Amino acid sequence: MDLILGIIIGVIVLVILVVLHELGHALVAKRYGVIVEEFGVGFPPKAWGKRISESILGKNVLFSLNWLPLGGFVKLQGEHDAARKKGDYGAATFWQKTQILLAGVAMNWLTAALLLSILAAIGMPRILTNQFTVPGDTVSVNQPVELVGVSQNMPAAQAGLQQGDKILRVNGAPLTSAKDLSAIATENKGKSLRIIYSRGNVEHETTVALRANNDDQKGYMGASPAQQELIRASWSAPIVGICTTAQLSWATLQGLGGMIVDGVSGLSMKLVGNSQQKADADKKLASVGDSVAGPVGIFGVIFPAAEKAGPTYVLMLAAIISLTLAVMNILPIPALDGGRWFVTAVFKIMKKPLTKELEEKIHGAGFMILMGLVVLITIADIGKLR
Repeated sequence: MDLILGIIIGVIVLVILVVLHELGHALVAKRYGVIVEEFGVGFPPKAWGKRISESILGKNVLFSLNWLPLGGFVKLQGEHDAARKKGDYGAATFWQKTQILLAGVAMNWLTAALLLSILAAIGMPRILTNQFTVPGDTVSVNQPVELVGVSQNMPAAQAGLQQGDKILRVNGAPLTSAKDLSAIATENKGKSLRIIYSRGNVEHETTVALRANNDDQKGYMGASPAQQELIRASWSAPIVGICTTAQLSWATLQGLGGMIVDGVSGLSMKLVGNSQQKADADKKLASVGDSVAGPVGIFGVIFPAAEKAGPTYVLMLAAIISLTLAVMNILPIPALDGGRWFVTAVFKIMKKPLTKELEEKIHGAGFMILMGLVVLITIADIGKLR
């Protein structure tokens, strides 16, 4: 049931974020006289549609709901750069096209900043070591120690403990940190611990018979504890939200750059390296695979886990995904917003016409490559679930 609810929440969040992205394109397009023909939630086939004579997106816009709930789209009149009729996207100036294309990026970035500002006011998880705060207006709150991993056939699992359980007291004493739990387990190896834990806001009690040795380095309990720190602000919450969004933007770009470097160098070493270099290449490629999640990973693992952890983590994940959509769409990748702008800019600099046929070939090839990557990542996600 938790899995299904997590998937539903994940789909709803993704649809909202993509719809906001497309709404940014549509609003700026209307501002510059480009006709919005259709605004769709989800992807075809169409489930329902209605043409509205007057709306915030213009006159006679078709609003549609579609059967594939994986995002949304906006259809503009004359979307090819070569289109020149009044109301065509292609007839807009280069500066206007730039604003239309980047409006979706701006909408997702601002959405992330808004969500992080809300989180800063109610409690934002610390996920960066140097995460921005305003001195004098920041309160740090430690969450209960939580089990983020429980090994099968180990003492914790045999005692009924599960991933996500919050450890409240050990042998009658309150537990204040994850390090304390590890230290207590080490001090009491071979003995039993009486543990009070919370699951679904209901307290339970169990006894864990610890192992006498830890030769396999799996711990005396066979469980991995962690503790999340929340940062809370008052008047500075909007400042913290905006600055944290900027920090995460840079961290995302750095992460993408590192993945590309590791991927390219890993593949090169696999092709021409010696045995040691090929072993190093396997590690690099594995790290790239572990860093990427596709639809199966997001909806089948990440969102269910966030939903189980609570609303704060769902909002945090939504902010990160919105920011990722902004960063990815600004990159010069064909078929994405940044790629469309880059191709338009290159042909403008070269002072050569960008025909409809050539534009379709460029972005069609880019789209096919992206879909191929999605398929490969999805296959990798399924492999991780085993």
